[in-house]
Formats: sequence, structure tokens, C-alpha cells
Amino acid sequence: MAGLIISLGISGCASPPKERSPIFQYSVINALLEGVYDSDVTVEELSRHGNFGIGTFDGLDGEMILLDGNFYQIRGDGNAHRGPDTTKTPFAVVTFFQGTTVSYPQSSLDFQGLTKYMDGLIPTKNIFYAVRIDGLFKHVKTRSVFKQQKPYPRLVKALKNQPEFTLNNIRGTLVGFWSPAYVGGVNVPGYHLHFITKDRSAGGHVLGLQTESVNIRIEGVNEFRMILPRNKSFYGSDLTGEKRNELDKVEKSREPAVH
Repeated sequence: MAGLIISLGISGCASPPKERSPIFQYSVINALLEGVYDSDVTVEELSRHGNFGIGTFDGLDGEMILLDGNFYQIRGDGNAHRGPDTTKTPFAVVTFFQGTTVSYPQSSLDFQGLTKYMDGLIPTKNIFYAVRIDGLFKHVKTRSVFKQQKPYPRLVKALKNQPEFTLNNIRGTLVGFWSPAYVGGVNVPGYHLHFITKDRSAGGHVLGLQTESVNIRIEGVNEFRMILPRNKSFYGSDLTGEKRNELDKVEKSREPAVH
């Protein structure tokens, strides 16, 4: 697909520069699948490791978006809130975003088309990428989740009746990451994106979309750091076995033709 690419300094899509902020992750995706929704890390502590990222909150209380240094919590009603710095997270991925190479797709893209377009911007699938997409969207389909009560259900069950929302003719930002296939069980292989409106009032985990006019910044990152939880629920969980089918169920869209 045709697109216009403009470099604004250091390239974010060719070979990654030597000086680049690492991706920092708290916990692993398989723990979230198992229902490990408690944490010992606050968003204030998380902010020391990045100004850009995604995740969730204690008790699975909505979707997290960290954008331009500000944390937003998208609760089960689909609305965005700013919480206190003492709020905790059971799973999050952040970095200090520096992407300066901007690409402008010249046509409208659905989610599958968008991911295919972005695949053409990354030089190797053996490292991580931070992804930021700003602009106008014909529609964005999102989901969130209401806070869970103990004993916590596994993630597949918690999302069985997930609230879903469609935002039409909306300006906003997609925030997320592309992770290599070899990190399955640790992170979500491929693209994992959250959305927030330009006025920071609504958003969620992205299930589907159609772009109108957007710009894309992708930053290659070849350093990954992770801290694991220090609590009984994490220590006592069975994190072995293949969980990709479960992950596909909770991450993928129900819309036709969406990657």
C-alpha cells in the first residue's frame, strides 16, 4: 500500500539507534490469563520506566493507557479517568517513546490493512516496537472490563461478557506495541493496541477500526526489561502449558476481516 514517510531526525524504523529507552514490563501475560489481578507496583513507580504504554489495573479494573506521561483508566463504562498515583497495576508495558519517523498512509485502512501496512515499516520481526498512531478514524471498536471480585475468574471468563463500544468519526491515538513471536507467554505476540480519544474522554482495548487520515510512528527497541510480582497469587499460579488459544480469544476482535 502506498504511503508517505517523513523522517524528523533519528530514524525509528530502520536499524534502532544505540541509545534507545528499553521496554519495561511488569508481570507476564500468562499470569493475567490465569487471573493474577493483584499487584505490588503503583503507576507512580511505573512512570519511572516510561511515558508511553498500555496495561490494566488491580482487580482487572479497566484498560490502561499511558500517553505523554499521563495515565488514563478506561473502566467498564468505556469512559476515561485519571486515577491517583497510588493506583496499582497487575500487568503493564511501558517505554519512553521517541519515535520520530512519521508515515502517512494514503488510503483508508481497516485493522488488517493497518497491521499489514505497519509490517512494511519494520525491518525485522526479531525485536520489539512501540507504536503510536494519531489522527481521524471512521470508527474504532473497543472493549473494556469491569473490576473483578475475589476469587478472581480466569481472564477468558472475566471477558466473556465484556462491554464493547463503537466510536464513530473520532479523533484520537492508538498506543501499543508489536512483540516477537518468541515472547509468547510473556507478552502478546504481534500487535497489542489501546485507543483513547483526542479529548481523553473514552477508549479501550482495540478490537477493530477503519482509519480516515492518520500518521504512524513506530520505534524499534532492542532492549527488554521485566519485573515479576512478589505475591502469593503469582507464585501459586500454573504458568506452564500453551495458552495461545486463550490469548487469541481475549485479544482478537469479533469483527469480520480484522487481524
